[in-house]
Amino acid sequence: MPVSFVPAHSAPYSRPFCIGLAGPTASGKTAAALAIARQYPVEIISVDSALVYRGMDIGTAKPSATELAAVPHHLIDIRDPLQAYSAAEFVQDAQRLIEDISARGKLPLLVGGTMLYFKALFDGLDDMPKADPAVRAALLLEASAKGWPALHQQLAQIDPVTAARLAPHDSQRISRALEVFRLTGQPLSFFHQRNATKTIAGSERPACANTLISLEPTDRAWLHERIAQRFDAMLAAGFVDEVRALRARGDLTPDLPAMRCVGYRQAWEALDALEADGREGSFSTKDFNALRDKGIFATRQLAKRQITWLRSMPQREVVACDDPTALQQVLDRVKAYRSNFPCA
Repeated sequence: MPVSFVPAHSAPYSRPFCIGLAGPTASGKTAAALAIARQYPVEIISVDSALVYRGMDIGTAKPSATELAAVPHHLIDIRDPLQAYSAAEFVQDAQRLIEDISARGKLPLLVGGTMLYFKALFDGLDDMPKADPAVRAALLLEASAKGWPALHQQLAQIDPVTAARLAPHDSQRISRALEVFRLTGQPLSFFHQRNATKTIAGSERPACANTLISLEPTDRAWLHERIAQRFDAMLAAGFVDEVRALRARGDLTPDLPAMRCVGYRQAWEALDALEADGREGSFSTKDFNALRDKGIFATRQLAKRQITWLRSMPQREVVACDDPTALQQVLDRVKAYRSNFPCA
């Protein structure tokens, strides 16, 4: 029979216990989370900046209805694609959920691949300068003349740590990183590193007594094959039609954070090209192949950045996701962690 986790207020520990399960896209996080849920009374907190959006199901590899019904999930489908969702909002929501889930005698299981969210929750968010309209306007003007890849190169010169985590066309994050540097003279990574010794939302302690299991491949080719298989499955499931429906709303633009998600950006651009050619309703085999190549490449780049983020988190415990025993290794770690905390 699954064991219960004692609510935080009844334990000798002053903080609830939670487990983070991270990894690059297609590393097997969902399967591992569901395996944990079959053995322990958990509730899953999604740590994914794309799963928050309603109507974006296929391209985000959102858990199926069956998977969602198998175990309670949180922070999925909580925003319209028009709305932004920040790391600070995630921290606030996750802290509340961790307390609530722990009070119900269950284990908060944080699962996802948005590493900034994990870092913000476990290490905290520092006081960085607020947005400056004049600096942002200057950066947009510069980007329109030179292109975002050129500004990404600028960022690499002043803040190689942050630049390594960002795609050359990630306009929002490149702009913010350059803005912070121009306002303070310090790179964004300086604030993140300094924050590791600071508090979260005014608290003197982390949000929870946490541990982070990281699913990472020893063979990148294994992960690349899984990424290709997943993207092919998305295309077969109607991903292009999903993006068409989002475009048909008429109120979304490719510059929104939701539409910059990997896969969605490439599909939107492909549909833009068809519209420019006067054949919006016609998606040929050649078009599909071109989208497939671009989508798979972009997803591989995302996975590379996710792994870079993970390697900056020294507290993580790595499980080789391409090891045939990976799932059992994850379960063994959860069992070991549980033995160190009071359980019923």
